[in-house]
Amino acid sequence: MSKQTEKIKQLVAKREQARLGGGVKAIEKQHARGKYTARERIDMLVDKDSFEEYDMFKLHRCHNFGMEKKHYLGDGLVAGSATIDGRLVYVFAQDFTVHGGSFSKTMSEKVCKIMDMAMSNGAPVIGMNDSGGARIQEGVDSLAGYGDLFERNILASGVIPQISAILGPCAGGSVYSPALTDFILMTEGTSYMFLTGPKVVKTVTGEDIDSEHLGGASVHSSKSGVASFTAKTEEEAMEMIKTLLSYLPSNNAEQAPRVECTDPIDRKADLLNEILPDDPNMPYDMYQIITAITDNGEFFEVQPKFAKNIITGFAHFNGQSVGIVANQPSAYAGVLDVNASRKGARFVRFCDAFNIPIVSLVDVPGFLPGTGQEYNAVILHGAQLLYAYGEATVPKITINIRKSYGGSHIVMGCKQLRSDINFAWPTAEIAVMGGSGAVAILYAKEAKKIKEEGGDSKAFIADKEDEYTEAFANPYQAAEFGYIDDVIEPRNTRFRICRALAQLAHKRQSIPAKKHGCMPM
Repeated sequence: MSKQTEKIKQLVAKREQARLGGGVKAIEKQHARGKYTARERIDMLVDKDSFEEYDMFKLHRCHNFGMEKKHYLGDGLVAGSATIDGRLVYVFAQDFTVHGGSFSKTMSEKVCKIMDMAMSNGAPVIGMNDSGGARIQEGVDSLAGYGDLFERNILASGVIPQISAILGPCAGGSVYSPALTDFILMTEGTSYMFLTGPKVVKTVTGEDIDSEHLGGASVHSSKSGVASFTAKTEEEAMEMIKTLLSYLPSNNAEQAPRVECTDPIDRKADLLNEILPDDPNMPYDMYQIITAITDNGEFFEVQPKFAKNIITGFAHFNGQSVGIVANQPSAYAGVLDVNASRKGARFVRFCDAFNIPIVSLVDVPGFLPGTGQEYNAVILHGAQLLYAYGEATVPKITINIRKSYGGSHIVMGCKQLRSDINFAWPTAEIAVMGGSGAVAILYAKEAKKIKEEGGDSKAFIADKEDEYTEAFANPYQAAEFGYIDDVIEPRNTRFRICRALAQLAHKRQSIPAKKHGCMPM
């Protein structure tokens, strides 16, 4: 056997060793938990045979607590480049079979390397998290590794899409990197995120709680809003990431990929002419409107379980990727509150950063009143949504469907926030407030006097409410001032949106030169 052949044989053996991670027994334990290994996850996500791994032979440099005797090739993290549907991406996956996936300085260097490559080449980064947290044997070196990664996340924000999949534990400092990315996906029953675990919580606050109820997928998808998506299985999680990427550009200098559209842009949705209840206080399902107007009725929702009174997600119009923001009258009458405001603001800012037009479907009666909202800074959170719309320079199309009152009218993509095209259905009620509230203020003295004189004050108020509604709770006054560009027939909504998007295809708009704005937080 020649020396070259011997060295090649040695290389092949090392690669086989590296691919085993923490070893056969550790892999069996991982499978017994209902989880895949790092390499298995990457293989599920990327195009077949497209993965190019980097730093397969990298080792940690810790010599404390016996770590110098515990070396595994790759040190518990698999990282490299690949393609998904033929598009370049960079991927890393933590390997729980090696030291419980604990995060080392070496692992940080590997992730930072591919993030630097992703920034240079303008490609998304997808991280798969399955880690017990910092490698405590390394002390401050592990913390420095976290800091290096966080800085990369911050600098990449708004430049390349960043997606995090939480496929196991993610605790302590480990949670901050996913929190800095654009989208977080969690698997149900096998993943959790929290800064301090159940034992620390028990010690400090006395609360007795398990990992699932402290930071499981159900908690973060419905209560905190940390998770953008949840999946029942890892296979489903990978498919969701692929679907999400299909709506996104590779970087902020590109447009999202256009797909073939077989759905006629002039398709009329006749059901929309009858969808609204006669009683304006009765709910209906906004999803029916969304699926009636998008290409083939398809809609990929973001944060579907959180703040259900506002809907956010991606769709296509004539093959073009678009972000949809819509009030949901069947959830809390579609009012805006703290959670709905920050959900909407985050989504609008993402779309704006990555050149994705925004279509807003408006039916909002106002902001949710009460001490709970005021004490939790609904003013600031409402201002975040206002700021996001006003700052956005992508094409913005707003459809006023029914109610659009007061401050909530302004924050939902009104003309004064530089919305490009504002349409309204004939059923739109655009005013400072609803008829009953307005009349109660405007005619309070007259009604009181009629009541004191023994007259029918209720009939008087009812008549005045009808007068107010007729005069102001309609789209035509706003149209008279040019705040509404056109009042459209509901069934033509899809066609009007598609044509507006075509008109705005080469829109150019900028904001005043600045280092950055000071968004209300």
